[in-house]
Amino acid sequence: MTIPAERRRSSHGCCTKRKTALAQTLANRVALITGSSRGIGAAIARRLAAEGAAVVVHGSRGLDQARAVAGEISIAGGKANAVAADLSQASGPVELIQSAFDVFGGLDILVNNAAVFSGGLIAQVSEEQIDHLLAVNVRAVILATREFAKKTSTPCGRVINISSIAARMASAGSSVYAASKAAVESLTRSHAAELGSRKITVNCVAPGTTKTAMSESGFPSGALDLIASASPLGRLGRPEDIAEVVAFLSSDGAAWITGQVIGADGGQLTSAKTLLQVAEVARRNRGS
Repeated sequence: MTIPAERRRSSHGCCTKRKTALAQTLANRVALITGSSRGIGAAIARRLAAEGAAVVVHGSRGLDQARAVAGEISIAGGKANAVAADLSQASGPVELIQSAFDVFGGLDILVNNAAVFSGGLIAQVSEEQIDHLLAVNVRAVILATREFAKKTSTPCGRVINISSIAARMASAGSSVYAASKAAVESLTRSHAAELGSRKITVNCVAPGTTKTAMSESGFPSGALDLIASASPLGRLGRPEDIAEVVAFLSSDGAAWITGQVIGADGGQLTSAKTLLQVAEVARRNRGS
């Protein structure tokens, strides 16, 4: 489904108007969420579509899962299109951004969510692991943001990067992943400074431990239960928790927020108990 460019552009006058909480605040805008065929990305796609955005759902391993998410959105009355792209290749982000323009005639909101996790003690990590992780988690963010900046003409653009609590927490056994997320937070601040003159805000959401397929496969047995019990709010995050923050940052209500890293972690970083539990899990894992 294509939104005519004239209709999309004329609708952007809404950037200067306040809307009620029940209004579809993102009507006539187009959003692309990388890595949105499952987990946090899928929850973000559903949430932005519920606010009226036309959504590009991205899958990295083919289209089946992405089409399923896009189908759910369509059944619920939203607009969505599924696109596959390999973000580990330099051409992937370029093709993905272009697809939003090809299908919907423009792009207003870019959510850089896609990421891979690869753990291992630094003495054991391979060059292949490092290259793949940095290509998806860092280079793809740079290239997607570059293409968005080159192509979009929206006067109320949003770039929202997804980081991790790992960027600010000692991460024995996952230092390269943690470093990649710290890089994303640094990129957020610099890109906010560069794109502000075009009224494009750039912010970052840093989830705490969230119950997804990635976390369930990436943590040792029993670790997620320990982290949940130690967290101030007594549970793990849910993908929908992160999607709510992204929806706000995408909205007109967040037009004066840029260059920020917003923790969506249920208070994990404020709890010494959580940090001690994580350290203990890492120690046990190293000894196994």
